[in-house]
Amino acid sequence: MSKKIFIACDTNKISIAQKIIKYSNTKKLKVGYKFGLEFINSKNGRNFISKLKNKIIFIDIKLHDIPNTCVSALRSIKDLKADYLTIHISSGLKALKATKKISKKTKIVGVTTLTSLDSYSLKQIGYDKKLKKLVYHQAKLARKANLDAIVCSAQEAKNVKKIFKKQIITPGIRFNSNNNDQKRIMSPKEAFKHGSDWLVIGRPITKGNIKKNIQKLIDHLNK
Repeated sequence: MSKKIFIACDTNKISIAQKIIKYSNTKKLKVGYKFGLEFINSKNGRNFISKLKNKIIFIDIKLHDIPNTCVSALRSIKDLKADYLTIHISSGLKALKATKKISKKTKIVGVTTLTSLDSYSLKQIGYDKKLKKLVYHQAKLARKANLDAIVCSAQEAKNVKKIFKKQIITPGIRFNSNNNDQKRIMSPKEAFKHGSDWLVIGRPITKGNIKKNIQKLIDHLNK
């Protein structure tokens, strides 16, 4: 079975998104495309996504609001026909359930704790739980809300898998130790071994020669 990856289109330029999609085309991997706030809020971003055909679309807007606003936000982007859409689990059970209830074909993805945060960052915010315990607790809530997938670091995937049996999506993937703004990172091969179903990869693929980077990923996974 093909390994599954979402390529993060972290740009506000249509031309760059087109280039990413064009040069990442491969039959050796199952590829989807993740668009975040930067692209969706750009002048023609939404329009571009709405016209994409036969692609797996991951809308990463990380909803984090009261139930009514989360529901309204999801309704307002139904023209994008997203396959996946993110919501912060910390929005609370009511918001998670309400969003899931109206999601139709869109898979609702619960975001646990951002991979840019570590235990020290969490203490600064005011969380008392240890990082792994917090993510485990959030995964339980995602299960209770019957979400379709969860976002967590590959370091927590094995633990989360014990209680959350659906799809696990993991960012913070790096081929080497250059972590940029991520704290909890792992290599693609390790992440799949830890139980990740989808990997989210941005710069290691989109920076430089995209075709070569895709091949590098395939070679890394086949080692």
